[in-house]
Amino acid sequence: MDNDSPEQPPPRTRTGMPPWLPRAMALALVFFGLFLLADWAFHRLLGILIILVVAFFISLAMEPAVAVLVRRGLPRGLATGLVFIGTFACVLAFLAALVTLLVETTTNLAHETPRLLEEGIDWVNRAFGQHFTMHELSQRLLRESDLIEGYARTAADNVWGVSTTVLGGLAQVLTIALFSVYLTAGGPKVRRAVCSMLPPAHQRTFLHAWDLAIDKTGGYLYSRLLLAIVSAIVHGAFLAILGLPNPIALGVWFGVISAFIPTIGTYIAAILPVFVALSVDPLDAVWVIAFAVVYQWVQDYLLQPRITARTVDVNAAIALLAVLAGGALLGAVGALLAIPATATVQAFLSEYVKHYAVTEDPRIDQTTARRKRSAKAPADD
Repeated sequence: MDNDSPEQPPPRTRTGMPPWLPRAMALALVFFGLFLLADWAFHRLLGILIILVVAFFISLAMEPAVAVLVRRGLPRGLATGLVFIGTFACVLAFLAALVTLLVETTTNLAHETPRLLEEGIDWVNRAFGQHFTMHELSQRLLRESDLIEGYARTAADNVWGVSTTVLGGLAQVLTIALFSVYLTAGGPKVRRAVCSMLPPAHQRTFLHAWDLAIDKTGGYLYSRLLLAIVSAIVHGAFLAILGLPNPIALGVWFGVISAFIPTIGTYIAAILPVFVALSVDPLDAVWVIAFAVVYQWVQDYLLQPRITARTVDVNAAIALLAVLAGGALLGAVGALLAIPATATVQAFLSEYVKHYAVTEDPRIDQTTARRKRSAKAPADD
């Protein structure tokens, strides 16, 4: 081997930028810019998206009533108008009755507060051996006048903000109502437009899912209305027996709140009648609370399973969890829409998710066999 051969130079290492890196960096910047733009647009349009979702569910709830009128020969636009006018009239009547009831309750409590305070002070003095008087309580209240004045000043400063919030809420309600009317009146056209963008194999699945949503949302609304009517009649009769003022309005209040707020609706609805009862006789308030507890049990375990068996069959715990989740996401609107949305998803999964038979637990079989042998032994003896 010749050692005088020239040495080979080491291979050169490329220190320049790879040719694909500038393009990759440019694409990354473009995608990042598009992401920021989409995020900005989503937050800007979130309120409109929520309005559209709420209007869509309202149109699903109104669809069965509109379909009944259409089958009887009415044009769809006229049927939609009649259904929504009837719904708005019921809502306005309920709100008017509620405002009247609140004003009368506040007035009665203002008139009866001195008497209730005197009776309460007398009871405390007899029960605990004290010697409180109205004069002492009034003096302590006057000492706290600065605090009360501060609360009043804060409330006065927030009047403009509250007024703005109320006006904004009314504008949103009107917008939701307008979209709901349009979606209900044009329901067949909307379904046809969506189906035209789907392949034929998926159109049947989409229409079936749409029908499930209509059945569950409409079934939820009408089953709740039936529960509200039963609750209003029962509570109105009970409050009339107690002799409370405005038993019909209080019964309607009970019916609406107890029907549309699951599990705890009756307890929330009992707050207003309890205040009304306190202005008449404190013992009546105890009877109202006891009756609300009993009726909630009757509604949860006797009435609701029978009424909702063919419409919206959602477990009470799942319903409460859905309401809490919907309220956390979308507030009061999400809480109202949570149960029909959950029922729709549950029905869709029950049809399209494969289920398997549950194998029997051998321990249960052995326990059953032992019970049969122990029940048969005395007969053999």
